[in-house]
Amino acid sequence: MRHFLTCIAVGIIGGFNASAEVTETDICVYGGTASGVVTAVQAARMGKNVVLIEPSKFIGGMTSGGLGNTDIGKQETIGGITREFYQSLHTWYQDPTNWKFQAKDDYVAKGDRITEDAWFVFEPHVAELKLNEMLKEAGVSVVLGERLDLNDGVKKEGSKILGIRMESGRVFTAKMFIDSTYEGDLMAKAGVSYTIGREPNSQYDEQINGVQTKEPSRLGPKPLDPYIIPGDPTSGVIKGLLPEVIGKEGDGDHRIQAYNYRLCLTSVPENRVPFDKPEGYDESEFELLLRWLEAGNTKSLPLGSNPIPNKKTDTNKAGWVSTDYIGMADDYPDADYEKRKEITDAHLRYHQGFLWTLANHPRVPEDVRRHASKLGYAKDEFTETGHFPFQLYVREGRRMIGELVTTEHELRKKREVKDPVALGSYGMDSHPTQLWVDEKGALHADTPKWTGVGPYGISYRSITPKAGECTNLLVPVCISASHSAYGSLRMEPVYMMLGQASATAAVLAIDGGTTIQEVPYPELSEQLLEDGQILTP
Repeated sequence: MRHFLTCIAVGIIGGFNASAEVTETDICVYGGTASGVVTAVQAARMGKNVVLIEPSKFIGGMTSGGLGNTDIGKQETIGGITREFYQSLHTWYQDPTNWKFQAKDDYVAKGDRITEDAWFVFEPHVAELKLNEMLKEAGVSVVLGERLDLNDGVKKEGSKILGIRMESGRVFTAKMFIDSTYEGDLMAKAGVSYTIGREPNSQYDEQINGVQTKEPSRLGPKPLDPYIIPGDPTSGVIKGLLPEVIGKEGDGDHRIQAYNYRLCLTSVPENRVPFDKPEGYDESEFELLLRWLEAGNTKSLPLGSNPIPNKKTDTNKAGWVSTDYIGMADDYPDADYEKRKEITDAHLRYHQGFLWTLANHPRVPEDVRRHASKLGYAKDEFTETGHFPFQLYVREGRRMIGELVTTEHELRKKREVKDPVALGSYGMDSHPTQLWVDEKGALHADTPKWTGVGPYGISYRSITPKAGECTNLLVPVCISASHSAYGSLRMEPVYMMLGQASATAAVLAIDGGTTIQEVPYPELSEQLLEDGQILTP
């Protein structure tokens, strides 16, 4: 195992004037998402001392936090360490002893996202296990439960980060830093430019950015009454709806696509934990759901239950009245830890209450309740957090404004990417930001139409800050992209591959004595190709 230097220091260390426990290393990765794991593993494999800091107690972010039905786009675009991870899952599921609640052949016959060498569907606890194994095998030092001090946690000298300090007072110094969080806190506190929300279409001459109201409305067998007192417009609209859309078509605003949790549910009785009514349950939160069901929308549960092994699901939203808590996370990206906890707790209560309502509320049609009651949380998942995912699905946090802003033009191949470090291929996909009901009782959403794209290159300059702002930081998750382009880029395999690219560039910058902006692209691409990354479609 490679060892970093930890000591108790007094004086000026990394720019901090205090007694502190100081960890000195070559590369400091902040954020133990799957991207952070791949980043740290690549840096260690290239011979550098690396520390991976994760603010929570859990490694893997969404990959181990419930998103087991991976949004892959074209699987042939996924290479390098990222593919190694999915190959390790393939190996795991070849062992009959790992099939406790389902026969492997039964699952394979019905499942998808399985290739000859890799599985892109998996149980959360298996993903966490494999990611931790990768870190251990690479000799990465992992620090859990340490959060960046948001008030004065980053010290710089000119455009170079000297060190970062956690809330505990612990200090980490490094030659290179990589922010692999969903929020981009290190990036922001390092003085790097960023944006939140939706740009207007006019800013980058795009087509599906900003306010989007053209998606067809959805009307059930009966009109949906949106008013608190049914039939009385003067009473106002129920929670979850707006009187009408705010903004004009294509306008920019502060809104971000809805967050939710990717729930791991099961119908296997011996592995099922029934849905409990959460503390603080507020029936008004679910009036829209009840009205939607009463309008006759009962052919299927409003849950996107994608099958994963052992008769479990990666349950996502299904439709516009579902687990997406629309409009309730707009303040999250730039918030402090206390405000984020409020938002996260509200999402947790909403999800738990949504499931309990489906299974128990007397206004829910009996056949829907009966169907929902057969489901429950998987008892053998998330055992430390009450069988509920530990990671809120932060679909979009801050977005850096870096050396290059990736837009729809790069994704649609209208503008050439001359320095690709990974490929993307999933369609541009952004969840709703606003809901309203028209005079006919039809539901409308502010959301763009899902827009497919072919495999496209992702520029190195989209993960590097502007040279005048920071010269030893890379950002593989909150990358430099417009809102609409980010709708495609925000997939876990892409984050992971960009993590490998970030680590590779950081090592080359250290070895070459250059800034990250000065890393020669031919040298970078050569190393990435040697390590299995795929750079051209």
